[in-house]
Amino acid sequence: MIRVLLCDDQDIVLEGLQTILKSASDIEVVGVAHDGAEALEKVPQVHPDVVLMDLKMPGMNGIQATREIGNQFPGVHVLVLTTYDADEWVFDAIRSGASGYLLKDAPRQELIAAVKGTASGKSHIDPNVAGKLLTHISHTAPAPQSTITDKLNERELAVLKLLARGLSNGDIAQRLYLSEGTIKNYVSSIFDKLGVSDRTQAAVIAFRYGLADLSDA
Repeated sequence: MIRVLLCDDQDIVLEGLQTILKSASDIEVVGVAHDGAEALEKVPQVHPDVVLMDLKMPGMNGIQATREIGNQFPGVHVLVLTTYDADEWVFDAIRSGASGYLLKDAPRQELIAAVKGTASGKSHIDPNVAGKLLTHISHTAPAPQSTITDKLNERELAVLKLLARGLSNGDIAQRLYLSEGTIKNYVSSIFDKLGVSDRTQAAVIAFRYGLADLSDA
């Protein structure tokens, strides 16, 4: 059962999300919060696998809460669900360690699939947001691949390419015929060598260096 904590300052949104997620037999809404500070308090109380996080809220916003949850509870995944697709919100959420970014007008089944994927370690980026991310990357001066290939060995590069496509450790293990524990070790090594703290940030670097394409994600 996937345990989900909802965080949004609008009760009507929280009610709608609960109704949608309750239609999935393997998802349980274990709590709700109305701002980032309340979400941070409830995480150790309800032990969620995924926090479905709004961004623009009074007090501690979703960006700040996502960063703090990542620092204090690194095993908890944050999936941003918001009406905001403005560039600064997208990039701030990713830099803060969000596992994915979904817009509130996403279809019901996409929301459920995103929650399930996030819980399993996949990174979900809404197609509308992915376009902005691709534009940002394409307008950044390309860096030579040799810079990253000097840091990572051949196996780590293979893992990074699959990670950037949103595959979980289990999926990558099947693709490369390795154990999931081995892949977990490779992912940790990749994070250390690239100086990142989560899969989404690693994926952005893979896109930046031309090792992956958003059309594959």
